[in-house]
Order: sequence, then structure tokens, then C-alpha cells
Amino acid sequence: MELAYIPSPSHGVLHLGPIPLRGYAFCIIIGVFVAVWLGNKRWIARGGRSGTVADIAVWAVPFGLVGGRLYHVITDYELYFSDGRHWVDAFKVWQGGLGIWGAIALGAVGAWIGCRRRGITLPSYADAVAPGIALAQAIGRWGNWFNQELYGRPTDLPWALHITSSTDGRVPGYYHPTFLYESLWCIGVALLVVWADRRFKLGHGRAFALYVAAYCVGRGWIEYMRVDDAHHILGLRLNDWTAMLVFLLAVAYIVVSSRLRPGREASVEPAAAASRIGGDDGPVDLEKKPESQEAEPEASKDDTEPADDSGPGGEAQPVDEAESAKKS
Repeated sequence: MELAYIPSPSHGVLHLGPIPLRGYAFCIIIGVFVAVWLGNKRWIARGGRSGTVADIAVWAVPFGLVGGRLYHVITDYELYFSDGRHWVDAFKVWQGGLGIWGAIALGAVGAWIGCRRRGITLPSYADAVAPGIALAQAIGRWGNWFNQELYGRPTDLPWALHITSSTDGRVPGYYHPTFLYESLWCIGVALLVVWADRRFKLGHGRAFALYVAAYCVGRGWIEYMRVDDAHHILGLRLNDWTAMLVFLLAVAYIVVSSRLRPGREASVEPAAAASRIGGDDGPVDLEKKPESQEAEPEASKDDTEPADDSGPGGEAQPVDEAESAKKS
């Protein structure tokens, strides 16, 4: 008998009348709000406008959800297109199954569209939202807890996850809570990126690349512990190979970018910089001199020229002091 363990919820969905309230969906939604909130604070601190992050997220989030689902369906196609399966289930996102690799890749496309519409570079936006994305992943992983999925090997550790469901081939028992490991790792990644960004003034996409590289390190060993079905290549799960490849690309980007574009962007949102210069009346002409510095009209000659005390020859005449004293 286990004295300590992490219990699994008996139900992953509650019904408010005819409306289902799914724990998995709530975790995703809360994660998105946290990512936008933190991204907005970081964007303002870098000189951007409040609300810009949310406006671009309107493009990035839907693209990310579609990309995450596509990656999952493609890499686990047998769950939806093999004998006895129903392809319609591929659209049931609330049942779980979002691949972070696809979510980031296609989400970046949506973010690029939003950035382009606002005249913003994608790397600067990615740097601002990187820690928020890591926290969103940390929160989203708890959706797997609600669905009793993505756990690791059997264990008798005090923090073992108690799986009670037997659907879809699950075997009730006590397992490593890999969802919890990844959630804690993502929190650490967020803190790492925030610290490194302040310490080294990361810019031009390097803060985002650091997030990607750090996440891949954790995902590698956590993925190795999981026991759910997955495709294997040379004895390793597909996601392990993906993590290694993406890690190398992220590190290469950091190295090359730091040489080509050292430092951080002077301005992340041109429109915000212009509005700060011009105030409420719009941008001002920096070449124009203030009115107080404009040239004054020339004074009249009579007011500026000293009196001429010279005589007929132009020479100064001596003053008779005695004469002057009599007159006074």
C-alpha cells in the first residue's frame, strides 16, 4: 500500500448544465493569458506599446493550436487512421494531444503575420514572450493530469502519480509524473531566460533561442522516461531526436546572432518611439529649433551703437575737468 502519492482526478470534465468544462482546455486558456500578461510587461519594458503583444497573439495562438495538433496527428497517425479508429477524433483537441514543436513552428508563422502588420520584427517580439511561453507550457501540462496521460515508468517514490483509468490501454498503478517534471522544468526555464536577459541584455531573438535550447534539454530526459506509445528511431523516441535537433539549431542561432548583431535592439516598436517623442500631438521635427531659440530681429542702429565722442577729425577730444566742475 502506498503511503504517499499524487492522486489523479476521477473526471477530467465537469458539466455546467449542457456545457462541458474541461480541465485540459482550462489549463491551455490560463496558460495563454499568463503568457500574454507577462509578454506585455516585458514588451513595455523594452519600449513597446501596451496591447501590442495581445494583438499579435490573436494571430499566433490559433496558428499555434493548429500546428500543435497537426504535429501530434502526423506523428501519431495510427491513433486516428488505423483500423478501428475514427479520423474525426483527430479534431477533438480537448481530449489531449498538442505537440509543442508544431505549436511553436506554426505559432511563429502567425506571430510573423501579426508583427508584419504592426511593423515589428519577429525576433524582438519572440524575446519578449519567451518566458511567458515557458510558463504557459508549465500550466498547460497540468491538462495532462486531468486526462491521466503522459506519465512515466512505474515507481514507488512518494510523489508517484496514481493512474486509475484503464481506457486506451492504460494500466492502473503508480508512475513517474512526467507531466509534473516538465511543468517544473518549464518554470525553471522561464526564470533562466528572465535572469539571462537582464544579465546579458539579450536581443535579436537570442532570449527566445535560449528558451528553446533550455526546454529541449529538459524535454530530452523527460521524454526518455515516458511509456506511452511513440515512434522510435535507433532506439530513441522521435521526440528525443527532435529535441536534439532543435537544441543544436537554437545554440547555433545564439552563436551566429551574437556575432552578427551583438547587444539589444535600440527600439522594438517604431510607432511607440515616435509617439513618445511627439506626445499626444504626434511626432515632432527634431531638426526644428524651439521658438525661444529663433533669431531675434536686429536692434536699431541708434539703440546699439555707442555715442560718438570724437571731434571733427575723428579723434577723441579731451575734457576740461575744471570746466566740467563749474557746470555742475
